[in-house]
Amino acid sequence: MKIITLPDELNVDQSQSVHIFDYQSSKEIAKQQIVLNQNTFSFLTEGTKDVIFDNSALSIDNSKFLIMKSGHCLMTERLSNIRNYRSVLLFFSNETLLKFIRKTELNQIKPTEYKSVYSFGYDEFTQRFVSSLLDISKLSRDTQKKLLVLKLEEIILYLTEIHGTEFLYSLIENSNDTTQKFIRTVETNQLSKLTLKELAFLCNMSISTFKREFEKHYAESPIKWFQNKRLEHAHYLLNQEKKTSTEIYFEMGYESLSSFIQAYKSKYGITPKQHHKN
Repeated sequence: MKIITLPDELNVDQSQSVHIFDYQSSKEIAKQQIVLNQNTFSFLTEGTKDVIFDNSALSIDNSKFLIMKSGHCLMTERLSNIRNYRSVLLFFSNETLLKFIRKTELNQIKPTEYKSVYSFGYDEFTQRFVSSLLDISKLSRDTQKKLLVLKLEEIILYLTEIHGTEFLYSLIENSNDTTQKFIRTVETNQLSKLTLKELAFLCNMSISTFKREFEKHYAESPIKWFQNKRLEHAHYLLNQEKKTSTEIYFEMGYESLSSFIQAYKSKYGITPKQHHKN
């Protein structure tokens, strides 16, 4: 699957510090590898979107919109009932964001945890805001260049007034520590069904480098480590939540019930059914 780099691969004026793009599609995508070279608002208007970053993941429908930190992510887009997907994208750099923070002298309240993606629900203000972006997208590029910086400041001021500054400082937080990012990606996604290729992409590594790093930090292969984590979670679901094997085997990443039962017995010495009896 081709890696898509945004906004570089869109027809946008690279001299602008803020870009807008009205993205529409009639084709669904699943876990598309995306490199965001800038922070991005995704104002979803049709369809649904799932995004997975190194430290966070979100799923939204068109009642919400996202703000995403620059970096690597996996993106899934599903069509609406009328077979369409639409998202108004607003790209902006950290440099632009830092200038805004200095100018407005916002009170810095550091978040308790840093995330790469946040979602917010639409209200009347944000719905009008998206409509105004679409109007601006029809103007000349010179006029867009002047207006979009003001529009970015407008939406950030509004969101910080309503939701605080946590999301804002997550965007500019320096998270380039390779080891920290690697461990965070692995721990966050230990129960996901991501492939090694997808996990390596989120870490900005080749598969071979990812495997070497994994064995250095966890002293076993990624396949064995992830299998153990999923089986431990399955054990919890069977024991604490009284789930059945049929209910959980696919969720645990197994293609068939028999392969799950065999793996469970190999780890715990008994089948899930025998576990219930005990």
